[in-house]
Amino acid sequence: MQNSHNKNNSQLLNIGLLSLVLVVTPCTAQDLEPRSYSNIPIGMNFLVVGAAHSEGELSPAPTAPIENADININAAVVGYAHTFSLAGKSSKIDMTASRLCYKGSADFQGERVTADRCGYGDVNVRFSWNFFGAPALKPADFAAWKQGVVVGTSLQITAPTGSYDKDKLLNAGANRWVFRPGFGMSHKLGDWYYDLIASVRFYADNDEYFNEVKLEQDPQYTLQGHLIYNFSRGHWLSLNANFYFGGETHKDNVESFDSQQNSRFGITYSAPINRSNSIKLYASTGVVTQVGSDFDTLGAVWQYIF
Repeated sequence: MQNSHNKNNSQLLNIGLLSLVLVVTPCTAQDLEPRSYSNIPIGMNFLVVGAAHSEGELSPAPTAPIENADININAAVVGYAHTFSLAGKSSKIDMTASRLCYKGSADFQGERVTADRCGYGDVNVRFSWNFFGAPALKPADFAAWKQGVVVGTSLQITAPTGSYDKDKLLNAGANRWVFRPGFGMSHKLGDWYYDLIASVRFYADNDEYFNEVKLEQDPQYTLQGHLIYNFSRGHWLSLNANFYFGGETHKDNVESFDSQQNSRFGITYSAPINRSNSIKLYASTGVVTQVGSDFDTLGAVWQYIF
């Protein structure tokens, strides 16, 4: 009888922690992406290598049988982007891949339980098209162009290519497709820019969730705003904020009551090293967290243009 009781408690703990990890794994919901709809010259290639560290507490859903949950994430990211012309307007396609290490712990019935795992994240591919106010210009012509209002759209697809084991507590991959259409604008006023971005994530089902449970998730909506000061070409500072909501999960058609209404604030600094190289430093923190992750994040990115 005692063994059956312990087994049931263990399953409850795993499901509770996985409910929180699910919030963390697609941590792109917390994205702060300044200048993602700015116009850039066509025919250019970008190689990006970055690293980030996130740590903080997790606010469990009311149904999660755990307390004092926290997690650390270390990530290395590599990406490639190419700009081109579509219908005479500036367009871009970019791809990213990552390697992540998670370490988490939580209290369950007076005991501290921990988990530690590394793996490869899911691959992201995004297509962006600035269909208004962003003519497709080569670098030689772009230098004389003056920006006003730029409006664009994008579609990001996350493929279930990352490391995933249905018997493990933490996974770098989510084992499901995610589709994220977006719409945004960028406006330049003197040395200042402001960006407004809206997007929604649609999640496919995970039929191999932990404990042979079918996982479904409602769409999650994100709004972003960025205020940017441009010191010179490639040298800028941005204040960033977002608000994301929705995304409640269902396990075998049972609601988890883990819908989110959270917001973050961050700062991004970008500086050129020379004509081909630049660096970007960023930091962000949770401002409002009802359910989900309340992280502090620090990161650095090196970019090579060719």
